[in-house]
This record gives sequence, structure tokens and C-alpha cells, in this order.
Amino acid sequence: MSRIGKKPVTLPKGVNVKVNGAEAVVAGTKGQLSCPIPSGITLDVQAESVVLNRANEEAQTRAFHGLTRALLNNAVVGVTEGWKKELDIVGVGYKAAMEGSRLRLDLGYSHPILYEAPKGIQIAVEKNTHLTVTGIDRQLVGQVAADIRKFRKPEPYKGKGVQYTGEVIRRKAGKTGK
Repeated sequence: MSRIGKKPVTLPKGVNVKVNGAEAVVAGTKGQLSCPIPSGITLDVQAESVVLNRANEEAQTRAFHGLTRALLNNAVVGVTEGWKKELDIVGVGYKAAMEGSRLRLDLGYSHPILYEAPKGIQIAVEKNTHLTVTGIDRQLVGQVAADIRKFRKPEPYKGKGVQYTGEVIRRKAGKTGK
């Protein structure tokens, strides 16, 4: 039995889960998300929890059991609390600013980078060098943060670039002079 899959997903007050065919719709105070349900997995929605069961013991079904439970739990946390990723910009002259709904990044290139956030994602800029990406969909928040980081990954010699807050950059020694 999957250790993750057999744990029930607790539903806080104000969160509703409805099963529509091959997807579960999770609605809460911050919004609504849908979670796919693979074949062989059934949801038993109770008053304060959701229990996932599987039809057989095939390897693929067992793998989907834990995955579906994790995705459903992420959706429940997203519609109640939301998800956030924080990024830091390190480097002389590197900065970020919001221009309307677009993010403007000056990362040492000859041109500024303009990034339009997808629907459902909010980007906040603090102190020109600290970004906060928030939203209810965990996968989308992580993807947007990864896309922003990809514009200028931290380099190993001086550590300049866009990095996650708290990320440890392995530094290399530069050339040794005479």
C-alpha cells in the first residue's frame, strides 16, 4: 500500500471537492482548481476528508495512487493558503520593476526583459532585488519562478544572477594571479 496514497486528505472549512468524471474540482476561498484522476483510482469524498482507493495492485496504479493524493492535497492547500516562491536578484545594476502587469528585468543584457505573468499568478517586487511569485496552483507558481530564474541563472564565480531565496550557489575559485 502506498504510504502517501493511503493518508486521507483533510478538508478545511470552506473547501469543497466534487468529482466530475476523470477530474476532481477543488473549490475554496482563494479560487478553484481541477485535479485529474487517472483510471484505477477512486475518490471517496467525506465530510472533512477525501480518501483515495485503487482498483488493483499494478505498478502504474500504485504510482498514480500516491501522485493523485499529492496533487489533490496541493490543490487543497492552494485554494486555502496559496503557494509562493521567492527570488533574489544578485549583481551590480541587476534590478526588477513592475510596469503595469508586466515584470521588467534588467539583468546585464543590452535590453530589458519584459515578462508577462500568466493568469492567476501575482508577482510582487520588493527593494528592486527581491521578487515574490504567488498563486493557487503550485505547479504554475514553480514554473513561473523557474522561467524568471532562467533569464539569468546564477553563475559560479561571482554568484551573479537570479536565484531562489535561500538557494546555495556552489562557488568556484577564479584564476590565480602571479
